[in-house]
Amino acid sequence: MQAVIVSDLHIGLPFFRKAAFLQFVESLDDSTALILNGDIVDNPQQRLEPQDQAVLDFLVAQSFRRCVIWIYGNHDEDFRMADSGEIEFRRSLTLDTRLMVVHGDDFDTVMPNNRWFLRLFKFCHLVRLRMGADPVHVAELAKRWTPFLYRVLTEQVKKNAVDCALESGFGAITCGHTHYAEDSIYKGVRYINTGTWTEEPLHYVSICPAVIRLAKFAPHLPIDVDAAAPVAP
Repeated sequence: MQAVIVSDLHIGLPFFRKAAFLQFVESLDDSTALILNGDIVDNPQQRLEPQDQAVLDFLVAQSFRRCVIWIYGNHDEDFRMADSGEIEFRRSLTLDTRLMVVHGDDFDTVMPNNRWFLRLFKFCHLVRLRMGADPVHVAELAKRWTPFLYRVLTEQVKKNAVDCALESGFGAITCGHTHYAEDSIYKGVRYINTGTWTEEPLHYVSICPAVIRLAKFAPHLPIDVDAAAPVAP
C-alpha cells in the first residue's frame, strides 16, 4: 500500500494550517491513499464556517480520486457527515503486520486523571487571550508552560501504544493525539507520532512498499511518497 498519514488537523480552529494541508493533498499522486488519523474536526457539534466546510467537501471529493480513510479520535468520535462520499470511517487500521494505525487517545492515562488541572489551564489560556496575548492552540501553550507534564503525557502514550503493538504482534505503531511528532524505538517497537497541523513544523507518515518514514511538509519539499525526506528519531 502506498499511503500518507496525517492527524490532528482540528478543522474549525483558526490554528489549522488550511492552505498548507490543501496543497499537501493536491500534490499527492492519485494512487496514494490518504489516512486521517483522528481529531480531523475539532468539535463535531460546532457549525463550521464556510471555509472550513470547504475542506470537508474537498476531502469528500478526494475520496472519489483516492482511498480516504478517517480514523476517529477523541475530538471527532461523534462526527457524522450528511454526505461522506467514499470516505471509510474506522476506529483503527492495520497494514499487514507492518504497522498499526490508531489515534492514541485510548493510550492517554494522563489527561483523564488530571481533568481539574486541564480545566484550570484552559481557563488561564482564555484569560490570557482576552488580555490580548498572541493566540496559539492550547496544546502549543502547554508545551511552553508545563513541559514536565507534557513530557509525561507523550511518554505515557508512547509506552501504552508500544505495549498494545507488542500484544498484537506489530513491529510499528503510529499515533497522533499528543501534538508531538517523533520517530523512536521503544522495547524494540517503532513508535511514530504525526504531531499536528495546528503548528509548524507539519508532519506526515509516508508509506511505500519498502519504507515507512516520518516526514516534514513544506511547500518547497517533495511530496512523492518514495522521495519523502525522513525525520531522524
